[in-house]
Amino acid sequence: MALKSNKFIFILSFIGFCILCTGAGLIYVEQGTSILSIGLVAVGLIGFVLHMIYLNRYMQRFREKFHLGRIIILSILTSVFIAVFFLANYWAHQSDLRWDLTRYKQHTLSDVTIDILEDLNLPINMTALVVGAPPKYLDDLLNEYRRRAGGLVTIEVVDPLVNLGYAAQFGNVISGNEKKLIVETTGEGARREDIDFTKDPLGEEHINNALMRVLRPAQHIYFLKGHNEYALDDEGNTGLSMFDQVLVNNNILTHSLILGDSGQIPEDCSLLIIAGPKQHLSEKEELTIHEYMKGGGDVLFLIEHTVITTPEKPLTDEEKELNPDLNRILNKWGLKILPDIVVDIKSFIGQDVGVPATNNYLTHRAIVSNLDYTFYVRPRSITATRHKRETIKLVPLVLTASPFPQSWGESNRMLEVKYNEREDKKGPVPIAYVGFEPRDETKASDTRFLVFTDADFLTNAYISQFSNAQMGLNAVSWLMELDYQAYPDIKKVEVEPLELTSTEKRMIIAMLTFIPLMILFLGFSVWLKTVTVRS
Repeated sequence: MALKSNKFIFILSFIGFCILCTGAGLIYVEQGTSILSIGLVAVGLIGFVLHMIYLNRYMQRFREKFHLGRIIILSILTSVFIAVFFLANYWAHQSDLRWDLTRYKQHTLSDVTIDILEDLNLPINMTALVVGAPPKYLDDLLNEYRRRAGGLVTIEVVDPLVNLGYAAQFGNVISGNEKKLIVETTGEGARREDIDFTKDPLGEEHINNALMRVLRPAQHIYFLKGHNEYALDDEGNTGLSMFDQVLVNNNILTHSLILGDSGQIPEDCSLLIIAGPKQHLSEKEELTIHEYMKGGGDVLFLIEHTVITTPEKPLTDEEKELNPDLNRILNKWGLKILPDIVVDIKSFIGQDVGVPATNNYLTHRAIVSNLDYTFYVRPRSITATRHKRETIKLVPLVLTASPFPQSWGESNRMLEVKYNEREDKKGPVPIAYVGFEPRDETKASDTRFLVFTDADFLTNAYISQFSNAQMGLNAVSWLMELDYQAYPDIKKVEVEPLELTSTEKRMIIAMLTFIPLMILFLGFSVWLKTVTVRS
């Protein structure tokens, strides 16, 4: 009977202790008292007193049965546990090791960002101008940049309405409705970029773009226009607007060029891109491009695929002239584009064997070292001619992934995919070539050119897939002889902050405090009872 009575008192008193914690937590959360909270505390205190009386019996037995040495050992073990707990937390705060459990890894910098920060050679100041308390994600993001930059990045978050004088040095940026990040270099020739993140959360992409603009001098690329090429301002599937944005993000400025207007290529042109013309260039235009290359100019050729049909719809003479191969230029530089379609029946994208996917790149570190698969939409095969200047060096860059008989250059343009030994080219088939001619006394620099027999892989429909964007950027970087790595866009991360009211925050604090305390109290009571009874 006494045993049942003890159990009843124990359960009743422990419930009272829980009620006491609940009442105290309610007072903390509401930041005030009420009849309910006072009643809970009163009832809880009665239960707590009963629990203390209950425990006192076992505490007496504990003192009688256990010597002082055991109590000292227990105290030491407790102290060691507390010390390890605090040291572990201190190490976690100081260590670079992180586990990011957010859905979009919003607290982890991407490999691209880390590469940029590791390549920093100038001090960078980042000043965020935010009215009121800055969002938590902003502090986390900027601190990660500072932490990974090895001391070259300093950050500061300023309320422009509180620090009017300090914020005024940045110009007209003190509006309470704006949020801005100022990224700037210091010293002579300092550059500055402003990022407005009033409407959209600030992300790595925005900061990296600003870093590239302040760290790197602007380069100019011209895209040939006037022959129905792929357009920079076209945001449809067949446009190049996404590729254009990738270039601009790397501080590479793009322009359209109609040779018929001026008859010459601008002097500030670092690279000429011919992106899939569907009509022939005039002889004058071809001669202008050839002379530009002879003088050390660099060109990226993106050749459009041959026009195909079915036996029921034979091609007209006009259709046969579409999508020129530009051989009248390329033949002078040792290359020839064949009128076929490269197929790979083993490695292709979707349901079309004429869209080969490949990672079969010949060694050319500056272009292919960081690439995975790339794919091309109905590319043509390309080959080196027998007659060329000895100073021109040619190397195939991209070939089909599969050898013959899985891949070949199909000469039949009637959608009949079947290898013909007399007319078709055996795989692996080259679909991109790199050309180089060193500088001599007749030109200011060496000539670099790169030929892809497809332009679609850089269009909006395909550029974000596999390593297509990186291939395009690597090609541009090598052709322009950039001394830094160019990077494609980082996908926009959707920031999902957990916004809590002050009351909700106190509720969480109360739960995180009292629940472990109740568990600890219960565990201690049971342990004390068990030890004293067994003793």
